[in-house]
Amino acid sequence: MNGRGPSRRGLLAAAVLALTGGGVAETSALWRLSDGRDESTPEAGGRGPAGPPTPNPTPDYLAAARQKVAAYLEKVGNGRVTVAVKDRRSDVALTVGTTRFQTASIVKVDILAALLLRARQRNQEITDTDRRNAKKMITASDNVAATALYRRIGRKPGLTSANRTFGLKETTPDAQWGVTTTTAADQIRLLTSLTDEDGPLDEDSRSYLFDLMSHVEEGQDWGVPAAAGTGTTKVYVKNGWDTVTADGGLWQVNTIGRLVEPGHDWLVAVLSNHHRTQAAGIRMIEAVARYTLGELRKIPTAPTA
Repeated sequence: MNGRGPSRRGLLAAAVLALTGGGVAETSALWRLSDGRDESTPEAGGRGPAGPPTPNPTPDYLAAARQKVAAYLEKVGNGRVTVAVKDRRSDVALTVGTTRFQTASIVKVDILAALLLRARQRNQEITDTDRRNAKKMITASDNVAATALYRRIGRKPGLTSANRTFGLKETTPDAQWGVTTTTAADQIRLLTSLTDEDGPLDEDSRSYLFDLMSHVEEGQDWGVPAAAGTGTTKVYVKNGWDTVTADGGLWQVNTIGRLVEPGHDWLVAVLSNHHRTQAAGIRMIEAVARYTLGELRKIPTAPTA
């Protein structure tokens, strides 16, 4: 010991650490910024270099939000629900849960994206029949239309190839498109690729796909839209739901989409299963979407142009 009492900065860091739940796994990430002082400059009394600067205690808002969302998901879903969110206008991104789920009808966005990619690679336009099927598949979740377009893209091999281009890592297409498996994180990768101005789809294709997602029929416009705020200006969604034989006939309910609002462009995916009814699944994923976006909207972000 050097005989000196604890410094004012040390006491402040300890106090804030206690308030933020010191001892949790992510405590080391709770401090980010330095106060800018040069601790190597001798202080009054002739002391020499004092080592590296001690960082100011700046809360890691994202780590705190992740912990709260994880606790909420465990409470409401008991491990049967996962969520991933990314804000395209900041570095705010969160994923809670790695479970793979059957896609049900959310894969229809992937199928349409693969069709548009195929046309671009061949320097072609999609046909009028393709457009009719795409509209029915996305806005009305028509399964016959989806099967027709799945054949058009080459079924499982065609979707697998397209997904490599889209950067997906955890999605496994199936001969039956509805039992394709995926993760919430991979659905965010897909949405990221499809919104990227420098991504694999051109501007016309991106606009076409998201326009369809903004005109989902009434009665199918649940899920992500429930998390819209008072300032939300654009809402895009595609939902998926089905019973799962391997889960005793219980319901799989998923939602993916996008919410645009001042300062934010949220990409959202909530996947879940083991519901006794579809309605119960819808209530859960909407609650998760609302809670997660509510926590992320609290995070201070840099102003955007």
